[in-house]
Amino acid sequence: MGTIEVGTASWTDRTLLDSGWYPQTANTPEKRLAYYARQFPVVEVDATYYGPPAEQTTRLWAERTPPHFTFNIKAFSLLTGHPTKVSAIYKDLRPQTEKKNVYPGDLPPQTYEEIWSRFLSALDPLQQAGKLGAVLFQFPPWFGIRRSNKEYLREVAARCAPLRPVIELRNASWFEGANRNETLDFLRAYRLPFVCVDMPQGHRSSVPPVLAATADLAVVRFHGHSDKWTSKDIHEKYGYRYSRDELAQWAPKLRALADDAQHTQVFMNNCYRDYAQSNAADLQALLAAET
Repeated sequence: MGTIEVGTASWTDRTLLDSGWYPQTANTPEKRLAYYARQFPVVEVDATYYGPPAEQTTRLWAERTPPHFTFNIKAFSLLTGHPTKVSAIYKDLRPQTEKKNVYPGDLPPQTYEEIWSRFLSALDPLQQAGKLGAVLFQFPPWFGIRRSNKEYLREVAARCAPLRPVIELRNASWFEGANRNETLDFLRAYRLPFVCVDMPQGHRSSVPPVLAATADLAVVRFHGHSDKWTSKDIHEKYGYRYSRDELAQWAPKLRALADDAQHTQVFMNNCYRDYAQSNAADLQALLAAET
């Protein structure tokens, strides 16, 4: 059986700071990260999806955490084909356009290449410190199963090497009928870790909770089951607290997944107030009880 680590997809959310989860003594960014790192061994950085990180920031993360703490970094939105605010792009690389949002095709090829290069370079301090777990590539609902998209997944793997990209798909076509095994076999062939998800069903972005290891690393993300999944308010979208019974049903499934991988990471992404942190603590306890 491989190892399992549990964490959350944020440690700085405004509603988390307001919830009282942090003790009053954790009153600076440095102290809050240190406190979080005493509770969990891993964290997923979601903010890097909205704007690429600065190298100085990742260096501080590495310096402010214990030796075996791990950061997973969510890929900048432009690199997964999502609409990206012009204001989020590096200032000297912003296109001259009246559009508020742009896609990769809206940029000159050399600009797109430079964004890739700067994003990955900013992760160097974490990589050098041995604290970079993986880079999460979460693709949009319109990224369906087709040859060109498979080629892009191969391109991501090549661009990121030696870093570990992990793949989250949000289009159900990858899992319909025989496509499910084809998708998993494709990821295995290129040693690309598949990101399993638990999320609301019946929406355009819904995918089934397929639990499978396609590499030595397996990743599971819990998005909750909010009945307001289509809300533009991110806290309504993810504001769901799992019951202990729900998590108890997941514990043996996660153990079974860990049998097929050397290392499994589990992230609670229901980031509203202390929902993710309290659920992550519950899940840690349930998994420990099963050993």
